[in-house]
Amino acid sequence: MDVHRFFQDFNPCKFVVHCCLLTFTALLTLRLDGELTWNYWAVFSPIWVWKGLVVLGAAVGIAVWLRYPHFRMEGDAYVHFKAMLISLAVHLVLLMFELLVCDRLESGRHMWILVFVPLIFISILSIVVCVWAVKHDRSCELELVCSVNILQFIFLALRLDGFVHWSWEVVFVPLWIVLCLSVVGLLYAIIFAGILLRTPNASAEQRRTSAHTALGYSFLILPILGFLVLLANKLDDLSNLSYFATVSPLFITFFTLMLMSFSSKPNNHWWFGLRRDFCTFLFDVCPCLREYCNISYHAPERRTSSPAAERTPAAPAAPAAKKKEKPVAPAMVIDMPD
Repeated sequence: MDVHRFFQDFNPCKFVVHCCLLTFTALLTLRLDGELTWNYWAVFSPIWVWKGLVVLGAAVGIAVWLRYPHFRMEGDAYVHFKAMLISLAVHLVLLMFELLVCDRLESGRHMWILVFVPLIFISILSIVVCVWAVKHDRSCELELVCSVNILQFIFLALRLDGFVHWSWEVVFVPLWIVLCLSVVGLLYAIIFAGILLRTPNASAEQRRTSAHTALGYSFLILPILGFLVLLANKLDDLSNLSYFATVSPLFITFFTLMLMSFSSKPNNHWWFGLRRDFCTFLFDVCPCLREYCNISYHAPERRTSSPAAERTPAAPAAPAAKKKEKPVAPAMVIDMPD
């Protein structure tokens, strides 16, 4: 195991986000099942931690940007800083939606269509953000999810307010379409990985990467599909499962995303004013970690010999070929007469 390579592409932002979402999902399902008696403001505590870290990291990054103007000349510092500001704006609007959801669940004094207005606004804004991110080679996972699900958010708001009385399987039609396209992409990844495994010209690194991609997408998409089927049956009163059991496939997805954060692109360098990768900053703060991460561990290979091979006497070594000597012509002596 090469620890340095393992942490080389680690993205702490994604890891924290998926950790918070996993904890929040577990708390919410336990609250809906009646196992917890907390109010919803306490149930949403992982979400508040996530948004608090975002605001704190952006505030420190802005302070470093204003205090040290010479840092702005480091590479593509302007692109990183703009990406941080855009992400901060998206998270603030998302925080407004989460506050309205929590207040609606606790007091019930708002219509769901008003609660979903910030989320619909984020979905429209995310289309522009995705175009900007592709142009500047930046990641946009959250914005992409919001932009492709704008119709789903409208359907959810209308169904929760009772403006439409469709079954939940019909309400989830936009998600079914997105998941069908994801399954097609998963099949392509699996077929491509199988082709590379049988291609003699493919390198070991290419085979390993394609196999890991197909395996990661399988543990990412299939649990979401199973979760959506169980949730639609639960909301339509076609299942007696608890909410925790209904959402349990989603835990596999979050755990897979946490593992995939170790092989993602590095995070924005301006969060908390680090101006470098998180692992590089951590190694500079703790030099002992750098010494540990420079060590590679390899499991020794055990070679087992069969009993028949042990009983078979070793074949005598072939005699070394005689070195060919170059023939030497005999000296010719010519006697000259007196």
